[in-house]
Amino acid sequence: MAQAPRVLGIESTCDETAAAIVQGRELISNVVASSMQEHARYGGVIPEIASRAHAQSFIPVVEQALHDAHLTLDDIDAIVVSAGPGLAGCLAVGVSGAKALALAANKPLYGINHVIGHIAVTQLQFGAFPERTMALIVSGGHTSLLEVHDIARDVRVKGTTLDDAAGECFDKVARLLGFPYPGGPYIDRHARLGDPHALRVPQGLTQGRAGAEHPFDFSFSGVKTAVARWVEQETAQGHEIPVDDVCASLAYSVADVLAKKAITACVDADVYTLVVGGGFSANSQLRAALQQYGERHGIEVRLPELKLCTDNGAMVAQLGVNLIEAGCAPSPLDCPIDSAMPLDQVYMQ
Repeated sequence: MAQAPRVLGIESTCDETAAAIVQGRELISNVVASSMQEHARYGGVIPEIASRAHAQSFIPVVEQALHDAHLTLDDIDAIVVSAGPGLAGCLAVGVSGAKALALAANKPLYGINHVIGHIAVTQLQFGAFPERTMALIVSGGHTSLLEVHDIARDVRVKGTTLDDAAGECFDKVARLLGFPYPGGPYIDRHARLGDPHALRVPQGLTQGRAGAEHPFDFSFSGVKTAVARWVEQETAQGHEIPVDDVCASLAYSVADVLAKKAITACVDADVYTLVVGGGFSANSQLRAALQQYGERHGIEVRLPELKLCTDNGAMVAQLGVNLIEAGCAPSPLDCPIDSAMPLDQVYMQ
């Protein structure tokens, strides 16, 4: 291929239908249609509603991405789609649509790991990865540390959450405090106004035997439970809940654990670049903590710009570019979806 690969990326793992075109490390177009407002009344994503929204938005979103780029499918070198992990019905819509496009336009198809796409997208800002990179994935459903030896061929799990992910912890506490869905941005906003040391919020898997046995794993279920019990006790005693302080204490505890473990993982592996991805990476407390610990230990922290933190087609397309550049064979046209796709599997082969 004489020029850098030009790739159409399609995303439909949860409540965003997205399409983007990336050429090399340049973002040409990026379109996102969200059904979040339809789920807000239920306090969470309803898979059937999300799947229906994907079916309705798929063609308009792809057409808009091509229109914005002044391209047609004939100009595209490959079609790349999130094949997992995610909600099965949502994945099925995106993958079915991508297969149809690939077949009709006679283009190669790659079914990629959506989570690893969150790592890949940072290349649009910072360029190619160093030879060895550590990655922190933080989203509603995932909190993991990954060693990236080769973004297309060799990604290894160094640590993961043993229960609730960081985003799930925030969403559950937000619901307790009466915030609308999604609750993460509300906690972030209130946390900036409160005292981060007002409550003693536990930090799971950081001390004693558990910390020694799980130096790079995470646990946020106890954090959620501790905050919930404190709020319930204060409410039962007729006390007004200091919402800002609760949010600040929760945000500080979670951000501190994530940042410390991520930077420690870099030091342990003798890696000097940390890439961060996933919707929770937009959290301001986490971004500040990562920068602080990174500077202290001489680790470059690559944080995506906010529009690239949440699910988008650009991250899918960029990982597709990496696969093509590495000479990886396309996925078969009958490749399945995998709602629990393991994090060390880059794409469907």
